[in-house]
Amino acid sequence: MIALISLLVVILFSIIIVRIGAVALEMTGLSREMATFQAQSAFSGAGFTTSESEYVVSHPVRRKIIRTLIFVGSAGVASAVATLILTFVGQTQEEATLRLGWLVVGLVVIYLFARSKMIDKGMRWFIKKALERLTSLKLYDYEQLLGLSRGYSIGEFTVKKGSWLEGKKLRDLRLNEEGIMVLGLYRRVRDRECFFGAPGGETVIIRGDKLICYGPEHAVRKLSERLKGKKGGEEHKEAVEEERIRRRHQEDELKSLGRSMG
Repeated sequence: MIALISLLVVILFSIIIVRIGAVALEMTGLSREMATFQAQSAFSGAGFTTSESEYVVSHPVRRKIIRTLIFVGSAGVASAVATLILTFVGQTQEEATLRLGWLVVGLVVIYLFARSKMIDKGMRWFIKKALERLTSLKLYDYEQLLGLSRGYSIGEFTVKKGSWLEGKKLRDLRLNEEGIMVLGLYRRVRDRECFFGAPGGETVIIRGDKLICYGPEHAVRKLSERLKGKKGGEEHKEAVEEERIRRRHQEDELKSLGRSMG
């Protein structure tokens, strides 16, 4: 029975470690979904070969977190297998059946523990506070900060042949009038992909550039599809007008809120 209890403790401990790793990764700027997936992948050693994984390990702090998860995970998996074997080795059929029943009950309890939103919220709060106290990591809810659930988005797209953006300076594109900001761009230079953060107005957009843009979701999507020519110019004017109307509505809403608060 001690081996069975040890197995359940190892499983519970593994879940907590993965949760700590996920919160730590999230505190480096990853989305909750990606952070959770990468923490689970690193701990289990399965599936940690995706392009997302390459992006994660390119960050020094994330790389350290992933390395720790892989190290602890290798020990955790080995311990789980060993205790699982010890749980059933040398037992009669009746004892093995009884232990199997207790194992199933224990796994169900652990599953409910792991799936509980209330427990998850409490654990995340505790882990966040502990990591902030013990490390230099800070947790930012980028979805809330950037209004990603309120019609805004961060879009990434590649400038293709015939794009309205191709061959123009950022200043001349006047994307700010459409409510769009170019946060950065990836450009292949001599077989190496380089990143340019917050590119200036003199930056010329060329075919193959991968732009990271922030703005109203529909505006970013339309920009990625806009083609050269008269139609592209008309679409730009329409987007500017839409943004002007949107800003006017925002200003009216702010004034209304100001009056209600006053």
